[in-house]
Amino acid sequence: MATLERVAQPRLRFLAGLVPLACGLLAVLIANIPLALLGGAVPPPLLALVPVYFWCLVRPDLMSPAAALAIGFAEDVLSGGPPGVWTLAFVLTYALVARQRDSFAGLSGAVAVMGFAAAAAFACAIAWFTVAGLALLTAGAHLPPLGPIVSELAMTVLFYVPTALVIGWIHHRLVGASRGDI
Repeated sequence: MATLERVAQPRLRFLAGLVPLACGLLAVLIANIPLALLGGAVPPPLLALVPVYFWCLVRPDLMSPAAALAIGFAEDVLSGGPPGVWTLAFVLTYALVARQRDSFAGLSGAVAVMGFAAAAAFACAIAWFTVAGLALLTAGAHLPPLGPIVSELAMTVLFYVPTALVIGWIHHRLVGASRGDI
């Protein structure tokens, strides 16, 4: 099967550029399906962070800051949290990963999972500090509890490998390894 980028039609090449954004938006939808398998004991993972991280490392030409912003905005809208929290967290995490791309891209195996865990911890920390700042400004001196964000981080890291495998498969089947002559 030919990848979308390698076919001659410019229209299909444009579609290859939309694959990372589509992966992120689909991950947002899947993670925010109102279904609680464990009775709501654990929060849903930030599945949308995986495509932002993956595509920023593998094909930074296709994952732009605007795409990270759109994915974060979709997470904000569908998760029901304060507006802008995940948007800010995803864009700043994108900036961190893009700036340290060589360090993150050189990781493999369990160390690669630790690299993603560090990026996810950064995103969760940004989200927590943003919510804490909003809480201090609006409701007084009550900081949000750390438990929910730590649980969300743990679930996100737990689901990283299966989600990255699916995105890797999509990458190889639909986009291809090289940008070519787009």
